[in-house]
Amino acid sequence: MGVSGCGKSTIGKLLSQELGLPFFDGDNFHPETNIKKMSSGHALNDDDRQSWLETLNDLAKQQLAKNSCVIVCSALKQKYRETLTKDIQHSSKWVFLQGSFEQIKERINNREGHFMSSDLLKSQFDTLEAPKNALQIAISLSPENIIKTIKNELMTTSEFGLFGLGVMGKSLCRNLATNGFKISMFNRHVEGVEEDIAKNFKAQHSELDQAEAFDDISSFINSLQTPRKIMLMVNAGKTIDHVIEDLFPFLSKGDILIDGGNSNYNKTKERFAYLKTKNIHFIGAGVSGGEEGALKGPSIMLGGNKETYKEVQPFLEAIAAKDKNNLPCCTYIGNEGSGHFVKMVHNGIEYVEMQLLAEVFMVLKKLGNNPDEIATILESWKTTVNSYLLEITIAILRKKEGDDWLVNKIMDKAGNKGTGNWTTITTAQLGVPSTMIASALFARYISFYKEDRILASQNFPSSNQVKPDVSTDEILKAYQFARIINHYQGFTLIQEASKSYKWNLNLSELARIWTNGCIIKSDLMIELVTIFKTTSNILTNENILKELNTLKPAIKKVVSECILHELPIPNLSESINFLHSFAIANSSANIIQAQRDYFGAHTYQRKDDTSGKFYHTNWN
Repeated sequence: MGVSGCGKSTIGKLLSQELGLPFFDGDNFHPETNIKKMSSGHALNDDDRQSWLETLNDLAKQQLAKNSCVIVCSALKQKYRETLTKDIQHSSKWVFLQGSFEQIKERINNREGHFMSSDLLKSQFDTLEAPKNALQIAISLSPENIIKTIKNELMTTSEFGLFGLGVMGKSLCRNLATNGFKISMFNRHVEGVEEDIAKNFKAQHSELDQAEAFDDISSFINSLQTPRKIMLMVNAGKTIDHVIEDLFPFLSKGDILIDGGNSNYNKTKERFAYLKTKNIHFIGAGVSGGEEGALKGPSIMLGGNKETYKEVQPFLEAIAAKDKNNLPCCTYIGNEGSGHFVKMVHNGIEYVEMQLLAEVFMVLKKLGNNPDEIATILESWKTTVNSYLLEITIAILRKKEGDDWLVNKIMDKAGNKGTGNWTTITTAQLGVPSTMIASALFARYISFYKEDRILASQNFPSSNQVKPDVSTDEILKAYQFARIINHYQGFTLIQEASKSYKWNLNLSELARIWTNGCIIKSDLMIELVTIFKTTSNILTNENILKELNTLKPAIKKVVSECILHELPIPNLSESINFLHSFAIANSSANIIQAQRDYFGAHTYQRKDDTSGKFYHTNWN
C-alpha cells in the first residue's frame, strides 16, 4: 500500500515472483466510472471506492482459499484497510511504501500512460492515514533491498509472542499456531529446574513446527515483528512487574504487552498508566475457560486503549470461542483495568455457581442418593438449567476409583487463588451488596478449618437424622432461584463499577462473550444477552420476575427444611435472605440509623420530611 506512484506495482510484482504467488494490481479492478473520474482530474470519494474495495476483498478471499497472493492497492484510510481485510484480518499482512511528496511527484511525472496525473497526488497525501500495524519501508531503498526487507521482516519473524509456558500459556500457543499464526514462545531457563521448556514443548506438538522457541529474552524479542505483540502468561502479582522490567530494555515505542493472567484490576490500572509514560501499550486480558478453553477457544475480556485493542483483535478473536451466531467470544470491554475487573467478577459468580452445586449435592446426598444417583438427577436438570459447571459436576460424580467414587476420597478443603477475595473486597468498597459472592468465599474459608470442624462436629453433634421433606423438583427450583439472584448481584457489581470508573461497559455484550468458552457459560447466560439489551437490572425484567415468584415457594421450603435438618447451605439460604432484605419497602435500618445517631450523632433523615434534611436527637 501507499500513495499512487510510490512503486507498489513494481515491488508487488517482484515480491510475487520471489514468493511464487499470484500478483494483482488493485488499479486494474477499478470500475470504468472511477477511471473516467480520475482521468478527468477529479479525486475519488469514499462512495466511489467502496465497491472497488469490496471487490479486492473478495479477490483476496478467493486466493486465500487456494493459497495466497500479493495485491497492491493505495488503501489510504484505515477504514479502507478494514474493508480490504474483512473476515481475513489474521491472514493479511500490510507493507507500507513510504516516501516524501517531492520524491513521488517526480516519479509520477516520469511515468507514461497512467490515468492519474501528479495534480491528484496532494489529495492522496491529504487522505493518507499512515497504518500503525504495517511494515514501513522507505522507497529510497533499491527494489532488491525492499524485497529482502519484506522477506526478512514478514517471512522470518513472528507475528505474536507468548511469554510463559504454564498450562494456560501452552494451550494458547497451540491455539494460535493451529489458527495459522507464526508465533514465538518464551519460557525462562532455571538451571536444574526449568531447562529447554519452550524447545521441548515445540517438539511435542506438530502444529508448532513453524513456531520459534526461546529461553533468552533478547532473542525472543528480536524474533517478533514490530510493533511487537507479547502476551504474558505468568503468575499474577509481583511476577508480572518483574517480567515487565525484564522485557523493558528490549522493547520499542509502540510495542504492546498483554497481561493474560488473573491480575488485580487496580494493579492493571497502575501498569497501564506507568507503561503509557514509556510509550508502551498495555492490555489487561481476562481469559476464561481453563486449559481446555485456552486450547479450543476461551472467552477473552480485553481492557485498555481501544486503538491498541484493534491491533491485537485479529489474533485474539481468531483463537476465541464462538457464540451461537459464530461471533468470537472476545470483545473490547473498556479502558484501563476493566478487562481484569470483569474477569474478577466472572470468577466471583463462578464461586457461587460452584458452591450452589456443592450444596445441591449435600441435600441430595442427605436424601439417601449416592454419587451416581445424584449425577442421574442432575443429568435430568440439563434441559432446564444446563451449564458448563453442571456438566462437569455430573462427570465428577460418576468418576470411580476402584469400587468407590473418587469424590468420596477428595479432602473437603477448598482452595482459592484470590479473585473471590478481591471481588468481595471490591463489592464492599463500591457499596454493592454482592452477598452471595462473599458467602461462597467464606464457605471456602470455613472448609479449610478441617481439624477445627472435626472437633466442632463432636461438640455439636447433629440431633436430626431424618431426611428433609423436599423433592428433587423443589431442589431444582431452589437452585434456579439462587442462580438468578447470583447473576443479578454479579452484573449489578459490574454495572456500578462501570458508573464509578466511567468505563461505559456493555452488559449484553459481556453476557454474550460468556455464552461459550468460559467456566460460567450456561443457558441462563444466553437469556441474559437479550435481557440486558433493554435493562441493566434483571429484577425489572417481566420474565425474570415471573420466574422468581414461581420459584420462591420452593427456595423457602428447601432452605427451611435444610436449616431444620442442620444442613449447611449458605448460598441457597443467602439467595432468599437477600431477596427478603431487598424486596421490602420498610426495613429495620431505621433502628440502626437511630443507634448511630444515639452514640455517634451521625444524624438521620425522616420519612415525613421529603426535603432530604438531616436530623439529630438528644436521646437522653
